[in-house]
Amino acid sequence: DADADADADADADADADSEVEPRVVRFIALGDGGEGNAAQYAVANAVKEVCDSKTDEDGPGCEFALYLGDNFYDEGVESIDDSQFETKFELPYAELSFPFYVVLGNHDYGETSLEFWRTPHQVAYSALSDKWTMPSEFYTKSHEHALFIGLDTNAIMTKTVLGDDGQEAWIRDVHATNDATWTIAFGHHPYVSNGQHGNAGTYEGIPIEIPVVSGTQIKEFMDAQICGKVDLYISGHDHNRQWLSPTCGTEFIVSGAASKTTDLAGRGTSTLFEDDGQEGFLWVELRDNTLTGEFYTKTGVLDFTQSITK
Repeated sequence: DADADADADADADADADSEVEPRVVRFIALGDGGEGNAAQYAVANAVKEVCDSKTDEDGPGCEFALYLGDNFYDEGVESIDDSQFETKFELPYAELSFPFYVVLGNHDYGETSLEFWRTPHQVAYSALSDKWTMPSEFYTKSHEHALFIGLDTNAIMTKTVLGDDGQEAWIRDVHATNDATWTIAFGHHPYVSNGQHGNAGTYEGIPIEIPVVSGTQIKEFMDAQICGKVDLYISGHDHNRQWLSPTCGTEFIVSGAASKTTDLAGRGTSTLFEDDGQEGFLWVELRDNTLTGEFYTKTGVLDFTQSITK
């Protein structure tokens, strides 16, 4: 019977549709790695172990890394041929085969945070490395159902001195055309943090109105362009690991312990997890409409996990 055959085919198609492959994106996030020291190597080894262990039928355990600035202590790089690219990036992460999406930190602008001529070398180095990826000082990357927005927060913080680089107009355009399920922004400076640097607008815990010190420009940018407009913002700058309590419609994570730690300072911001005792990193999986984040130590120990479903 032709009708029966047609019904059977329709049922088979429906069954096939119900078994749609999940959309999965997995990555790590870590910042403030630019030391080339033993701790940086230890964290890299733990990353490899965790990423290898997560690999399964849905894909690799880690597709890429978000690298959150302060890539080269203490003064950034002098040229595209600077040996620090080798000693503080290529060698520590030699066993990792996935790309690193890199953004700039204040030390990448020199010790004064104002030496803007240093940063183009990091952009240019993308052409020489099969791992280092920085197409511009700020940029986007898309993976499956997620959009990643890389920010140059030092340029935002110092724009009253160095001038406006157009980043806010750019991100407004990004938001206007973005239809991704997950939107994740990453940059160096935090919006909220219980570390020594603390919260934007009162960095260092001093409520002064010198924007280049207090982070007032960053607070204004985040209030307007991050809060409620991205699902998660990941930063470094404070050398510890924190998952802050969600605020202003966005999740905030600090993962700045890629090569060293500094003490938490208790800036009064509620956290779901915070640790300043060990270097480590964040692993994230986006599985359809669920985000799972896991904090690991430099020895590969899982010490916090949190899931969010949209």
